[in-house]
Amino acid sequence: MVPERAVAPARVLIPATDLRAGVSRLAAEVSTAYPEGLVLVGVLKGSVPFLADLVRQMTVPVEVDFLALSSYAEGTGRVRILKDLDLDIAGRHVLLVEDIVDTGLTSTYVLGVLEARRPSSAAVCTLLDRSARRIVPTPVRFVGFEIPDAFVLGYGLDFAERYRNLDEVVAGDLEALRDDPDAHVMQLFSG
Repeated sequence: MVPERAVAPARVLIPATDLRAGVSRLAAEVSTAYPEGLVLVGVLKGSVPFLADLVRQMTVPVEVDFLALSSYAEGTGRVRILKDLDLDIAGRHVLLVEDIVDTGLTSTYVLGVLEARRPSSAAVCTLLDRSARRIVPTPVRFVGFEIPDAFVLGYGLDFAERYRNLDEVVAGDLEALRDDPDAHVMQLFSG
């Protein structure tokens, strides 16, 4: 019989108060960069908490739309669009809002899709930049936080659809989560 592996506790990388301050800073930076307004494009589902907090603090006219993506093959960066934009972005300033940019494969692909629709400009805003994993150069104009090469959960980021509702970003034990997606539930949600 194989002994059960101990689960390393999740550790807080970015507490809720720091997240709020970072989102506020980004909202001010984006509002200053686009005084005439812009279209924010969120990538479902992970960007939703970040985008919702960001848009509430912006001081310029904003429209919001969403893309939903699916990977063809995990780790390849090949994606297909499951839900496309409803808005016509031609001639408009567009900001792709991501929860995390790491390899850059997905963000680069989506930015290319958006740029093919002839916006006035297209840029990327990410809450988390895990540049240690970058495979392709990805122009990220607005960055909330640089993070180490750790598996992160919370504030929209999930494992098997769990942990998105944490109000902080934590580093989780990926091996333990693969064995049991609820491995950190007791630690993180037991008030």
